[in-house]
Amino acid sequence: MTSDDRPDPDALLRTLRQSGGAREHAGRLKVYLGAAPGVGKTYEMLSDAAQLRDNGSDVVIGVVETHGRAETEARVRGFEIVPRARIDHRGQVLEEMDIDAILKRRPQLVLVDELAHTNAPGSRHDKRWQDVEELLAAGIDVCSTVNIQHLESLNDVVASFTRVRVRETLPDRVLDRAEIEIVDLPPDELIERLKAGKVYVPHEAARALGHFFSKSNLSALRELALRRAAQAVDAQMLDLLKAHALAGTWAAAERILVAVGANAGAAEVVRAGKRLADALRTPWTCVHVETPGERPLDAANQLAAAMHLAVQLGAQVITLPAAGVVDGLAAAAADTRATVLVIGRARPRRFPWQRRLHVDPLARRLPGLAVQLVPSGLAESVPSSALPLRLAVPQWRLPSGLVPSLGMAALVTALGKAIFTLRDNITNVGLLYLLPVMFAATRYGLATGVLTGLVCSLAYNFFFIPPTGTFTIADPQNIITVLVLLGVAGVSSQLAARLRAQALLARQSARQNSALAGFARMLTGISAADELGRVLCAEAARLLDARTVLLMPEDGRLAVRAAWPPEDRLEVLDHAAAQWAFDRRQPAGRGSDTLTASEWLFHPVEGGGRALAVFGIARPDADRPVRADQLPLLGSLIDQAGLALDRIHLEQDMANVRRLEERDSLRAALLSSVSHDLRTPLTAVLGLLRDLVPADDAQGRVITLARAEAERLQRFVANLLDMVRIEAGAIALRVEPVDLAEAVASAVHDLRRTLDGRPVRLDVAPDLPLVRVDPQLFHHCLINLIENAAKYGNPGAPVTVTARRDTFGLDLMVMDEGPGLPPGTEARVFETFARLEGSDRKGGTGLGLAIVKGFAEAMGLAVRAANRQDCPGACFTIRFPGETLHKVAELA
Repeated sequence: MTSDDRPDPDALLRTLRQSGGAREHAGRLKVYLGAAPGVGKTYEMLSDAAQLRDNGSDVVIGVVETHGRAETEARVRGFEIVPRARIDHRGQVLEEMDIDAILKRRPQLVLVDELAHTNAPGSRHDKRWQDVEELLAAGIDVCSTVNIQHLESLNDVVASFTRVRVRETLPDRVLDRAEIEIVDLPPDELIERLKAGKVYVPHEAARALGHFFSKSNLSALRELALRRAAQAVDAQMLDLLKAHALAGTWAAAERILVAVGANAGAAEVVRAGKRLADALRTPWTCVHVETPGERPLDAANQLAAAMHLAVQLGAQVITLPAAGVVDGLAAAAADTRATVLVIGRARPRRFPWQRRLHVDPLARRLPGLAVQLVPSGLAESVPSSALPLRLAVPQWRLPSGLVPSLGMAALVTALGKAIFTLRDNITNVGLLYLLPVMFAATRYGLATGVLTGLVCSLAYNFFFIPPTGTFTIADPQNIITVLVLLGVAGVSSQLAARLRAQALLARQSARQNSALAGFARMLTGISAADELGRVLCAEAARLLDARTVLLMPEDGRLAVRAAWPPEDRLEVLDHAAAQWAFDRRQPAGRGSDTLTASEWLFHPVEGGGRALAVFGIARPDADRPVRADQLPLLGSLIDQAGLALDRIHLEQDMANVRRLEERDSLRAALLSSVSHDLRTPLTAVLGLLRDLVPADDAQGRVITLARAEAERLQRFVANLLDMVRIEAGAIALRVEPVDLAEAVASAVHDLRRTLDGRPVRLDVAPDLPLVRVDPQLFHHCLINLIENAAKYGNPGAPVTVTARRDTFGLDLMVMDEGPGLPPGTEARVFETFARLEGSDRKGGTGLGLAIVKGFAEAMGLAVRAANRQDCPGACFTIRFPGETLHKVAELA
């Protein structure tokens, strides 16, 4: 089978999830999508839910907003409504969906209206769609509603023609995993509903008709909703084809690279890239290029928000250092094999050559790359300090290093005056002025180098070119000298500045790589989790200039194991965020989407496919604990710590395994030695007791008691030998057909002294099929089970042995009438030397039931324990599968 003929596993999983095949893992989400309020989404959701409820499904209402509409309120009647949680916020009581109550109730389906709703401050999640994701993760199906203008990728598109910026949005990925049902209504009918007061109250309806609910706006929104639903249906159709391998081959989709910068228009570029990726049904990557001239703090909030938005919309986010924007974009496009580059243009360019500033170099370096320019219109409310540098109000300031550079130019001028006075040759003096220019460009950058070159040219003209003391140049040859000096100064400055930029990038990359290498080197020598936590917190605090903390599970809850500074302790909200990050294996806290009121940002530390710890970072002077350019470093530190912590846990597990192996080996050797050393003298004692002839009745009773105890000791030694054989895997099977009735009767006969008159009820039909087992091993199993029932049953209570046949096999049950088994110990009773604390089933060696389990499994049988349903007592069942039944006897 070729790769084209095989079903796509990811598509198969998505198809199973949508069809309910993965119901035990996650719930299904159905979204009723509308173009605008009032089309009947909530009413349609309630109608469909009512049919499911009438058909026997367990349906409850988590939250439904009727907005005073009579038809919707009538539909709500008859549903179980989970009471909402009450949240006190600044003296006001706000009501939100009670997610904990729904999780405790665990219905099959919950109705959650207005998926894009923003929760009240103090809620577990900021958005209602995050509450829905938690319900889905718990295996609860959800039906919800949303309007097309609340979709994040279409936010700016809707605002462009409605002139209304929707603040409550949800990521496209929420809609991508849902089953979508369009609730459509023509614009004219919706306007009539609005005029009739079926959508808003009269004064709000009149204002809406004049603004949002115009026919042109509704038509455009309707087109967006239908187009978005068509994309979802098309994606599901492709998943179905891939999951069943119905198509032969298809070409790979376009790969999109979205370039964002630290400016206020970056979010618009990200949304444009998301729309293009949805249209082409292709993955996309968002990249930010760090250049030496960039000041990370100029617009860090805008950049961090744009990168966070890209993550929410499903993009892969990378940050790439480079000497220039073109170099960085070319490298990113080559690494991701992008075919389309999306970049922003903050304002129209006045000249054509300005528009080709970045496009032409990229086209030359990557001929197969298509470039799409996104005009990003900035809002008027954005302050000038947050705009990109080329759009902000100029803030003139001297370039760094200008004073020492001019001082060096003055020193060269003085030295030149001395040389000129001695030798009267100004040519060499002109060459001297290249020294401060090179120094300024190499040390302080291009701007300082060019300005220093200009000052040096003027000084050369003023002090050395006749007529001196003026800026007039009498000899035309000297004009060429000044121009050449300016040109050489400019070119040298540019080359030197480029080398300096590359050196700074190399130094920054080397510093980061060195820090990671040093951190990894420190982790290799750590063998304790607490020491690893201290190293991780100290290094992360030093590299990221923040407070850090590491929490690990301890006694069923997370506890602080390391922190920097060491005195840091967490509040209740911080512990809740850390626990959420550990349980869900997702970031939580400030800068994430969950429990943002916490001061800390928590990341799970994972290893071996599970969360091992939680790492927290906090910086009180910033809204986000980590800048966008620091995220790769933080991720690398956490990943390395996760690998090291997983290694430590594996080493501890291996040490425990070695101790268990040594203990088991010692126990097996002890059992073998004791059993063999006891067997020979015990056989002699039994022989002597059987040969003794009592002189009177008293002596006869003593001999009988001694013989019974010796036989009991012999059975104990036999059990020890059998246990050694089981653990050594030295059981040799001699399978043959055995009659159950005869086998049970033989076991009861051998236990007649042990039973001491206790009644035994046999309910084994003689017409049952023979079973294929080892007669000797099966005899040991029956003896141990019947002896166990007699020992732990009530005095004088009967022991019952019964057999029942069904379609797939046969059950043989041994039951007593006694206290039974403590809850939760049904599997532990079969462990070697098991003693059940807090139970009446004490005494004995703890080997009998372990031997039963070992012998039964060796013969292909299964054994289980449970409490009786008809009366107090325990029931032990040996299960004979169909293949162990003798077919000849069955036919007979």
